[in-house]
Amino acid sequence: MKKIVALLLSVLLVVALFACSKPKDEDKKVLRVGMECAYAPYNWTQSTDANGAVPIYESKDYAYGYDVMMAKYLAEKIGYELEIHKLDWDSLPVAVQSGAIDCAIAGQSITAERLKSLDFTTPYYYASIVVLTRKDTPYADAKGLADLAGATATSQINTVWYDVCLPQIENVNMLPAMEVTSAMLVALDSGNCDLVVTDMPTAMAAVSVYENMTLLDFTGSDDNFVVSEEEINIGISLKKGNTELLELLNGALGELTVEDYERMMADAIAVQPLSE
Repeated sequence: MKKIVALLLSVLLVVALFACSKPKDEDKKVLRVGMECAYAPYNWTQSTDANGAVPIYESKDYAYGYDVMMAKYLAEKIGYELEIHKLDWDSLPVAVQSGAIDCAIAGQSITAERLKSLDFTTPYYYASIVVLTRKDTPYADAKGLADLAGATATSQINTVWYDVCLPQIENVNMLPAMEVTSAMLVALDSGNCDLVVTDMPTAMAAVSVYENMTLLDFTGSDDNFVVSEEEINIGISLKKGNTELLELLNGALGELTVEDYERMMADAIAVQPLSE
């Protein structure tokens, strides 16, 4: 009899433990968000959950940055559980199109070319285009594109910075595009190139940790990069026809202001790990 009672107690204990371990929000939909986790201050990988970082799917690491902050806000606002997927930059559009992820929040410009195969939300950031160079180069005091003539330069692959902006520099020596932002910055820091073209948040993050770098902003000058509005508007990409999720995300984004975007970006820059 005692053995039967003991067995019953053991079964009840296992059932109780299983019940306690069940996810509290198992009935919630999951928002599977893709990003590089290597594009500070938009997104990066770290080893702990410091500052509110989110676990990376099927990884021991965590993701954080502006895109993660935005993903957390959006998931909570629309009532979804958040799942961060780490993917290469070039894999993001394919992953969205195939349904492997629900959306990419990864600092993507809303270009006409991308709109052919993807839907985009309204912008969740507006990023002006700037130049980074070292303080010891002849280009450190440049006042416009004309002053960058003949420079050796690079940027990240498949970006407006590399494809559209670099060719506008007279006689530029374009090195092969870099796979990730960190490689682009290492190339500049090591002297392999004279300058890189990027966006303002990335440049601000870089100069905060690379003391030898300086930021050149030609905004307001007649001698600046010529880009369309779409090329500086950053949006969230979704699979064509996913109107339900698109409307949910746009509704949540509509409650944020430009000031909210700037505050979140400043918070991301303050804790970004580019110096590591």
